[in-house]
Amino acid sequence: MAIRLQLIGGGRMGEALLGGLLAGGWAQPGDLAVVEMIADRRAELSDRFSGVTVTDHPVERADAVLAVKPDDAASAGDSLREAGVTRVLSIAAGVTTASLESVLGEETRVVRAMPNTPALVGAGAAAIAPGRHAAEEDLIWATGILEAVGTVVVCEERMLDAVTGLSGSGPAYVFWLAEILTAAGVEVGLSPDMADALTRQTLLGAARLLTESGEPPADLRAAVTSPGGTTARGIAELEARSAAAAFIAAVAAATERSRELGAS
Repeated sequence: MAIRLQLIGGGRMGEALLGGLLAGGWAQPGDLAVVEMIADRRAELSDRFSGVTVTDHPVERADAVLAVKPDDAASAGDSLREAGVTRVLSIAAGVTTASLESVLGEETRVVRAMPNTPALVGAGAAAIAPGRHAAEEDLIWATGILEAVGTVVVCEERMLDAVTGLSGSGPAYVFWLAEILTAAGVEVGLSPDMADALTRQTLLGAARLLTESGEPPADLRAAVTSPGGTTARGIAELEARSAAAAFIAAVAAATERSRELGAS
């Protein structure tokens, strides 16, 4: 059976994609390959994903997902070019389609993506952008792969820095908020275990309500914020301390840093 897709890099994101593609029925084990240079990691992947080809070199002419560190993208691209690969979905952070095309060959169809770490639990958010030679069918192909581990939107490549600032870095903002809420719970008298459990479930429940209700965030907030009540007092304190401005500045700073890294 011919390999339908090869994942270049067997790290956490590569493994998450592999698991999602299999669980969602996008491919059968025999359709997939993982290219991983570390022998111990190859052994782990072989044990976990029976029937998937695990190797240390690219498969000739098979479509590829480039899931390596940015510093390794050029050497991985050289190997893909030598293997005759002509379609690549890249999730290498900050690596532009133009730079990949220069390594892979000008006619190679490249789609660049910015996923985020919740893809590890099938709840990722990703944006994709086409390279110079990528057609609509290539965007559909890339969308199908990334939808195995979450939600996908299509944008122009110039917007991927902003995507990085919002959803790429966004999980860290939420985790940081969880740290703060847990510490605040302890400060007002809860045990650490109780504060941790309540924080985790509060964030999960709020996220599900936001997603499943389809209502605007402002409306959901207003529904919980009775005039003169406890939530109103808490929101007033956040506003007085410019919490909104801090989050806006964080997204802007992360976006700018993404631009800097892409230009280096």
